[in-house]
Amino acid sequence: MIHLENVVKTYKVARRGTGTRETLRAFFRRDYTEIRALDGLSFDIPDGEIVGLLGPNGAGKSTAIKILSGILYPDSGTVECNGFVPYKDRMRYTREIGVVFGQRTQLFWDVPVGDSYALLKDIYDIPDDVFNENLEEMTALLRLEKLLTTPARQLSLGQRMRCELAASLLHSPKILFLDEPTIGLDAASKLAVRKFVRDVNERRQTTVILTTHDMQDVEALSERVMMIGKGKLLLNGTLSDIRREGESLDESLVEFYRQIELDNREEEEDLS
Repeated sequence: MIHLENVVKTYKVARRGTGTRETLRAFFRRDYTEIRALDGLSFDIPDGEIVGLLGPNGAGKSTAIKILSGILYPDSGTVECNGFVPYKDRMRYTREIGVVFGQRTQLFWDVPVGDSYALLKDIYDIPDDVFNENLEEMTALLRLEKLLTTPARQLSLGQRMRCELAASLLHSPKILFLDEPTIGLDAASKLAVRKFVRDVNERRQTTVILTTHDMQDVEALSERVMMIGKGKLLLNGTLSDIRREGESLDESLVEFYRQIELDNREEEEDLS
């Protein structure tokens, strides 16, 4: 069970003008702007569900994922995942989760993928029988036989993402966080990733939280979607709650994002 209640996260961002004069001025006095990435975010996700976390760029999706995975501390609010507070119980909690960031890697760049898996086995202290069983299963499902002896730096993007998915599941996590897992992949690789995620969810009852801008990912995987805008939960329901009559899902989502931007501009104008 994942539970968030009134979670707030604020970033302080340095601002300065362009030109030599502004650069010199910044050495002596910096101006900062506070950005509220999450603004009272609350939701619940039961065990074994696949949920799509949607929203325009800068909406707070990745910040929410990083707080749920224990990377960031919130400024305030309550976060609980499977009985753990992620950012307080990190050592024990990381054994419960798997994380895949589309533009980051957990593989060691210059060694064969199989050696990376062996290192992860030691890091997570995975028993030999569990590791061997999981590795055999992942290798078969993701067709990794020829990739285990290849250094990560020599893999294509699609091959690397398949290896990343396997790496995130070697320790049998109960929760899987996928942040843009199909970004930049070709159609065949996307289909392989989607099929694998569905299989893992059905067989292991793994809870999956997916952030993506690819609505085909959402349609293929998510039972429920949560829409975030400016750090707030705007919609919590099914795909039909997003879809507008007579429009495709992509068109409906674009219109939803456009309305979020319009609301944000009106709010900023009122504040000024």
